Amino acid sequence: MALPFREVVALTGPVLPAVSLLGRLPAAMCPIGSLLLVNDRSGSISTAGLVAGALALGQALGGPLVGRLADRRGQRPVGLAAALANASAIALLVALSDGAAPVLAAIAFAAGLSVPQVGPLARSRLIALSRGRPRVTAAALSFDGTIDETGFVTGPALVGVLAAADPAAGLLLAASLGAVFGTLFALHPSARPGRPATAPIPGHGRGRTARAPLLSPAICLLVAGMALQGTVFGAIQTGVTDLTEDLGRPDAAGLVYALMGVPSALVGLLMTVRPARIGPRLRLRLVTAAQCAVALPLLAVDGLGTLSLAVTVLGLTYAPNIITMFALTERVAPPERMAEAMALLGSGIILGTSAGAMASGPIAETAGHAGAFALSCAAAGTSALIALLTASARRYPEPAPSARAGHQAAAPANDVASGS
Repeated sequence: MALPFREVVALTGPVLPAVSLLGRLPAAMCPIGSLLLVNDRSGSISTAGLVAGALALGQALGGPLVGRLADRRGQRPVGLAAALANASAIALLVALSDGAAPVLAAIAFAAGLSVPQVGPLARSRLIALSRGRPRVTAAALSFDGTIDETGFVTGPALVGVLAAADPAAGLLLAASLGAVFGTLFALHPSARPGRPATAPIPGHGRGRTARAPLLSPAICLLVAGMALQGTVFGAIQTGVTDLTEDLGRPDAAGLVYALMGVPSALVGLLMTVRPARIGPRLRLRLVTAAQCAVALPLLAVDGLGTLSLAVTVLGLTYAPNIITMFALTERVAPPERMAEAMALLGSGIILGTSAGAMASGPIAETAGHAGAFALSCAAAGTSALIALLTASARRYPEPAPSARAGHQAAAPANDVASGS
């Protein structure tokens, strides 16, 4: 049963997963870290919200940009430049944290824009290294989803612990982690140098190449699905915060968030060890439908115990949804634009989370936590409806055996692993 897990680790060696996890932490730490720091230094929650919003906007716009550059120029130079630029921007935000709001927003936007996109780049590496072995590809995406969820839980928790000593400590740690592990990720042997091959445009010489279009209906639907997953979580954040404050336990909000992330990560790991026997199209329909069903009890929660139980159960559906959408993206995205496609889906989550949090705030003010949770349920239901109507064999076909064989990675996996 553990064979797929061993094969996944063999793709890159045991070092890359650890480097990848630590390299992703800054992206998970900065949203809450910037909010806490600027609120503390400025004394203005509106300024803090502006800075956090600018950071999220930069992350959403920068993801596809970094992915596109990595596809065109190679992951090593682009990843290295992004990691160093991101660490510098985070450090500058800390240094000028008592400055004017427009300046802080501009720096936060730059920090978001330069996030090195370790997750999308790691997924594109794993897909390239495992191409031709669908079972290993599926297990690799599941394992990477587990790493994502672990960072998603660990990053904000680290910031919360460090903020008790100094609100700047979390962002300083994020800058350090980004500079060190972002660099190590960029320079890892799995990031082979050189540009991906593309087909020459007839009549335009060697300098011009034809690139397959990325924004197909299939990709756009997956980005929409990711945005809805973000909306589910963003609205839940608001509902949890509102309810814990009403109960006089605002300190419990972080623990409740973790109760959603931990089971999600465990399910992702289980999907690595025991790959699903059903295909990703059917799995997407089933998991989105299950998420819609298990979200409904949120409408009835009225205490910390029922809230914790409902959020924990809902967390079981989060990673399978995201992992499945990444798996479908691997089927339909052009191989030479895989990093950009993966980053585009990541931007969908970021925008959805921000939109969910922003939209549910006013709702919670008038309808309480139940109103915010109702928005989560509506987003989950819409996600299930889209999956039911669009996750078809015509839109997401099985890869042809000849195509699998024709897209083998440029270097054997064992060569990469030995270099790690």
